[in-house]
Amino acid sequence: MPEGAKVGTLKPAILALADGTVFKGKALGASGETTGEVVFNTAMSGYQEILTDPSYRGQMIAMTSPHIGNYGINLEDTESKRPWLAGFIVREACPLPSSWRSCLSLDTYLQAHHIVGIQGIDTRALTTHLRDHGSQQGCISHLDEESDRLIQKAREAPNILGRDLVKEVTCSEAYSWRDGSGEWRLAVPTPTSATPSHRYKVVAMDFGIKYNILRRLVDEGCDVTVVPATTTAAAVLAMNPDGIFLSNGPGDPEGVPYAIETVAKLLGQRPVFGICLGQQIMGLALGIQTYKLKFGHHGGNHPVLNLETQRVEITSQNHNFAVRGTEATGVSSAMPLWSTPYGPVQVTHKSLNDEAVEGFRCLDVPAYSVQYHPEASPGPHDAAYLFRGFTEMMRKEQL
Repeated sequence: MPEGAKVGTLKPAILALADGTVFKGKALGASGETTGEVVFNTAMSGYQEILTDPSYRGQMIAMTSPHIGNYGINLEDTESKRPWLAGFIVREACPLPSSWRSCLSLDTYLQAHHIVGIQGIDTRALTTHLRDHGSQQGCISHLDEESDRLIQKAREAPNILGRDLVKEVTCSEAYSWRDGSGEWRLAVPTPTSATPSHRYKVVAMDFGIKYNILRRLVDEGCDVTVVPATTTAAAVLAMNPDGIFLSNGPGDPEGVPYAIETVAKLLGQRPVFGICLGQQIMGLALGIQTYKLKFGHHGGNHPVLNLETQRVEITSQNHNFAVRGTEATGVSSAMPLWSTPYGPVQVTHKSLNDEAVEGFRCLDVPAYSVQYHPEASPGPHDAAYLFRGFTEMMRKEQL
């Protein structure tokens, strides 16, 4: 049996929350100590994609599914160049993965990337606590068994509010992306399985972009140039793109005022499509407020009502902030309108869990966004149509 396979041989570890709650378990991943905002993710699978999602920068993820690591880690399912999260929390980490694609175990992978984790705690109790009391700073330690000291370290950890985490995950220089999903990656037959006859030049602003977003854009006929989050509007327009994509990313949208300023100058100049943090940045650029959710939306099973079609989409989500407008409250068949300096903005999607705004469209300029992850990595494919909508918007602008 591999080293560490017997739970009893593992070092003790402690998770301490800023409100004084303590969970005792066993060490997982790299030996050490870490702090970050503790959130829970309700996905049943896809832990490798979750680990490598840059949107989790500064956060520690508690998986609600009790068994994590069953199919190991492979070389193909990463969503960025490395894991970005601050820590990993599971009920039981599988020491002996079973999959023909597996190259190494979860524990070995976390050690290789210096990610500190904890296993063997009651993740159901932790999730219930976070739902009741909200996401909060925490500390995982394999080195210190004194709970009071760890609670204090959690309280002193940097808060996510106002922090610029985007600068820690964005690319350092522009690069081109031309790789699509590949036939074997398309889970269901869709119109995107055919090679589009027309190509569109798209500039993707990297606030923490995932690989599968880039693949889906290529599938729909886009030749993508990814640029750092600090790229100015003038530099973007100098590339003469057909459209501009605003990516997902970590943290508080108000912590990236430079990105808000850039998007404000781009709106109306080219078609714009944003997701996740990209929606929040677009909202702030339009003059719409954002706010922090109590415990965020993290998982691959969030129901969203499409107000245009009245159909429910099951979506993949990962965000702690959302946009808010005084005229856009309550889930109904009506499509609320916001008044902005760029003209009216219409709410198009809402969460069926907590009524958060999940999508909007500008009516006077070619721009729309959604709060969730339509690239479905991991997650369902209900929202794949949004990428086709982007190319359709660019096509109309060229007529």
